[in-house]
Amino acid sequence: MKLFVPLCSSILLIGIFAPKAQSDSPPLQDVCPMAPQGESKLFMNGFLCKHPSTIVASDFKTLLLNHAGDLNNMFRSSVNMVTATEFPGLNTLGLSMARTDIAPSGVVLPHSHPRASEMMFIHGGSVVVGFFDTKGRLFQKTLGQGEVFIFPRGLVHYVMNYGFGRATTFSVLNSQNPGVIGITHAMFTTDSDVVEGLMARMLKFGDMGLSDNSTAGLPWAF
Repeated sequence: MKLFVPLCSSILLIGIFAPKAQSDSPPLQDVCPMAPQGESKLFMNGFLCKHPSTIVASDFKTLLLNHAGDLNNMFRSSVNMVTATEFPGLNTLGLSMARTDIAPSGVVLPHSHPRASEMMFIHGGSVVVGFFDTKGRLFQKTLGQGEVFIFPRGLVHYVMNYGFGRATTFSVLNSQNPGVIGITHAMFTTDSDVVEGLMARMLKFGDMGLSDNSTAGLPWAF
């Protein structure tokens, strides 16, 4: 009994001052079922690292975002995302990058990134951007060169060219594999009338000039 009280006190102090247990690492792919026991193939949540002696400065440089994408498509836009798969230096850093080019009257249709938030910098032109929160509220802004906008993780967002020339944006996302879920493409084919109708309604939406956080009269509501 004499040892019981000091022992309990010691356990309590350890519980209070011991470092908190770290949470599980977030997944870097859509799904990851457990492999059967004894399966020899190795699959990691991420990529193996180079041996330190073989790391060179060029591992941390890329030219993949130095030119505009092909805008000759029905959306008149191009998104080029660079992840650790294309840019080895990003591995383990929790980062990826993207370049978006949009021709006049072009759009990037509603989509989301399940594993990342996105910070977008407007390099040139004028765009209308927006996202919906889980309560259906719309947060929309018209942005010009030099301005920055954030799309929170997992929320549906879109971008439209609001000017008369090409618009270009650069984004940083806080995952080396953010993932992209195209809301429209998940339900309809690219050349469907529904997709074309959504594009027309989105462009009309931008012209309406709705105030920030407004959800009234969403032009793509069916």
